[in-house]
Amino acid sequence: MNILLVGSGGREHALAWKIAKSPLCRRLVVAPGNPGMAKLGEIRADVKADDAEALAVLAREIKADLVVVGPEMALEAGLADRLDSVGIPCFGPTARAARLETSKAFAKEFLERHDIPTAGYGVYETLKDAREALKVFRPPYVIKADGLAAGKGVAISPDRKDAEAEIERMLGGRFGSAGTRVVIEEFMEGEEGSLFALCDGRTARLFGGAQDHKRAFDGDMGPNTGGMGAYSPAPVFTPDLVEAVESRIVKPTMAGMAAEGNPYRGVLYVGLMATAEGPRVVEFNARFGDPECQVLMMRLKGDVVPLLLACARGDVSRVAEPEFHDGVVISVVMAAKGYPDSPLSGSVIRGVDQDFGPHVQVFHAGTTRRDDGSLVASGGRVLNVCARGADIAEARERAYAAVRKIDWPGGFYRSDIGWRALEPRDQDK
Repeated sequence: MNILLVGSGGREHALAWKIAKSPLCRRLVVAPGNPGMAKLGEIRADVKADDAEALAVLAREIKADLVVVGPEMALEAGLADRLDSVGIPCFGPTARAARLETSKAFAKEFLERHDIPTAGYGVYETLKDAREALKVFRPPYVIKADGLAAGKGVAISPDRKDAEAEIERMLGGRFGSAGTRVVIEEFMEGEEGSLFALCDGRTARLFGGAQDHKRAFDGDMGPNTGGMGAYSPAPVFTPDLVEAVESRIVKPTMAGMAAEGNPYRGVLYVGLMATAEGPRVVEFNARFGDPECQVLMMRLKGDVVPLLLACARGDVSRVAEPEFHDGVVISVVMAAKGYPDSPLSGSVIRGVDQDFGPHVQVFHAGTTRRDDGSLVASGGRVLNVCARGADIAEARERAYAAVRKIDWPGGFYRSDIGWRALEPRDQDK
């Protein structure tokens, strides 16, 4: 098979790493790719992830048998729609189905229509209406930009003054067109997690769970980010919780999308809160999470390509249930200083290409290779250091040992990834 993978981050590097292992993969082309993927396939840096037309042309050029979409901007641009029109299977939903992620207002209204558990909410387009709505909600206030904001369009404000300032920043253009509307939600008490399902438009097959760390600094402090690390499996996903998510959230979502004429294909990321009343949806993503994808790909046994292709072709029932390795995988994000607001670009990174041992993989997330061969930071989240262990303690030890071997004064990382899995389960009681 000829496979086109779209994207350039750590998620896509992990997908490329797993796809390249498949005996079904004859040729792998990545657009636009990154330096870490250069040994796995052909890099087409001239084709950008949000240029649906150029990507469709590239897919036809290489005679792609499958296109795997990593980032959300390609879905919003309608890449799956364009590929469907020329008969190329695409792992990823259409632009209308992807609105579960690309519009938080659409997602909340969809959940309400289909009686799927989530937080109470309101959608507002003016500063006046949003300020007035704060009288209805209780602090802390959850405020979200409606559109795509690279995982940073969410604020949790402790009081009304801070909430008004966040609303003003969002509606004032902080996230561009993504912030023309804001969603205000009730705050949910509980523990967050991310559960994934492989979807073929009619049915869904669960694909494991993970827990990520959104705040920039240790102790869940600092600004919200796209994710500073993750681990899988996560203790929050008890068998009862997984069963409840499947029956109350995943199945009704698949049925609802199909009934509304927008059948969902690809991977559905269910960001959820495990509350005392059961699981409730925090958000949907229309693609693998980042950095959750990295830990899932390292845990997955066997070949990922048949699973991706089954979703794209519309029948996941024909492939075997995904199996995962025993133990735990952890991912530690190394980010550029200043992230998420003003990440420092251009700092030199040394030691990434060394052999870290059989249990460790380093995925590039925001790097560039200079003409002299040196590796430099070119994004906010720059490297994902992932390690497998028999348990969370061993996985953490291996991951942080690898992190310490990387020479990068221009970066930083959290030192407490996976802390919840090390604490007693009654820690929040």
